[in-house]
Amino acid sequence: MAVPPSPTLLLVIDVLDEDTGLADIEDELGRTLVLPAAWLPGARDGAAYHARTGDSGITFTPAPDGARLLRERSKQTLLDFSDEHSPDDDRSTP
Repeated sequence: MAVPPSPTLLLVIDVLDEDTGLADIEDELGRTLVLPAAWLPGARDGAAYHARTGDSGITFTPAPDGARLLRERSKQTLLDFSDEHSPDDDRSTP
């Protein structure tokens, strides 16, 4: 059975541990995971990749502007967040 192509997911290496050969990765959804650095072409701190699944498995393609795009998305998420609340949120009773 053929695997339908998935949307591309943006990944950025946060930390590359050369002793273990593992890369701490953050994806565009804010998740963190660990992958073998050998899977990532030209793996280095801050390198970004597009990940896509298909019939042959997962492919990782370098994304030259990926780290910048992920930072911009994170900044926008922080700008959209508000810690203000309305008086209706205060449910204290006298």
